[in-house]
Amino acid sequence: MSRSSKPGLDPSLSSALGFTKDGHPISYNRAPAPDLAAWIARVYVARIDLPPEHTVSCGLFSETACIRIQLSGQWQAQTPSRLNRYGKSSLFFGPQSKFMPIQVRGGFTSLGVVVRPGACNPMLGVRLTDHMDRLVPTDAIGLSESSVFDRLEADASPEEWLQAVERLMRERVSQATVEPDPITARFEEISYTDPTMSIAEAARVIGVDRRRLERIVNRDYGLPPKQVLKRARALDMASHLRGVADGDEAEALALRYYDESHLIHEFMELFGMSPRQFGARSLPILTLTLEPRQARRLEMMNRIKPGEKRPWQ
Repeated sequence: MSRSSKPGLDPSLSSALGFTKDGHPISYNRAPAPDLAAWIARVYVARIDLPPEHTVSCGLFSETACIRIQLSGQWQAQTPSRLNRYGKSSLFFGPQSKFMPIQVRGGFTSLGVVVRPGACNPMLGVRLTDHMDRLVPTDAIGLSESSVFDRLEADASPEEWLQAVERLMRERVSQATVEPDPITARFEEISYTDPTMSIAEAARVIGVDRRRLERIVNRDYGLPPKQVLKRARALDMASHLRGVADGDEAEALALRYYDESHLIHEFMELFGMSPRQFGARSLPILTLTLEPRQARRLEMMNRIKPGEKRPWQ
């Protein structure tokens, strides 16, 4: 079957940085430098080519905050309070509690710094409860747009861009007065490895009182822990449906839901569409954000080594 005839693919779209086996676009993404690993989950560059007047209707759904640096392209995002329109820009996205609709016209080049949940407050001075399902210019969090773009050479390679933004993040880390909370890091690991775990069991495994765990997770994720784990299950299943997950996990991912109606109910709640509708739609930008998450998840679980070829490549 040719790439253009597969369901859920847009034949007008071309990725300068590669595709999955199924033809979905992927970014150049990797783990951060070791000294930033406690603060940053992932860094990436995405470069998508489209005809100038071609519009892609898609969305974002991320469990973590992200600094997104748009080097080119025209796009818009619908938040609960307003329609946001941007061209070249440097923005801070809070996590999403559900699918955030976006549209992109023409091609774009984007850099991203995915911030670990417990790092937002100490590194960026951001309370995630204030930024859930929102986006603001990075000027609002003390990271001036001009200082961002001044560091990015137009003709640099993707890796050079990522090293430049890592240097910028390193400066912010050097100003932090506290480290990310290890309880949050441990809960993050549980959300990746066993999101069916009860909150009581998670508290026992981590070694903290349940109420303390709930308070810390609310602070560092912007959501209660039960909702965080529900979202993690959905993102894993969404990754499977988009072809950016380890195929050997398909049965295990399905067994996280009581039955098909349970899966459909949670998908409708979080994505606004059924799994069947989700699989049939062209969602290239969402796929671009799911793929780095799954790469990190497999690396965290020691299923693949950093930089190793991923099952969907």
